[in-house]
Amino acid sequence: MARVKRGVMRHKRHKKIIGLAKGYWGRKKNVFKRAHEQVMKSGQYAFRDRRAKKRDFRRLWIARISAACRSCGVKYSDLIHGLNSKGLALNRKMLSEMAIHDMDAFKAVVREATGAAVP
Repeated sequence: MARVKRGVMRHKRHKKIIGLAKGYWGRKKNVFKRAHEQVMKSGQYAFRDRRAKKRDFRRLWIARISAACRSCGVKYSDLIHGLNSKGLALNRKMLSEMAIHDMDAFKAVVREATGAAVP
């Protein structure tokens, strides 16, 4: 039976990890052991932050909607309650975009949801 030498596969695996670690600082970019540790940790950060990004955007949209509501003389919570009770299905991302780009449409939604006179 022929002897199996693993140099080619080891080189391929190391090269892949070193390629993923490109741009890191110090030994983390060119020493396999350190690069592998950092690539694994970077993957954990990426996994965590893909979920955190969704939370961050929701907070941003709520802040924008709340600011637009204040300019219309309505509280954010009253707007959301009115939308839910009237059965208007508008998500926070779209409400935020309306508040930024089309304030007249946003005011119409506020009037429809709360019944308040909006200036």
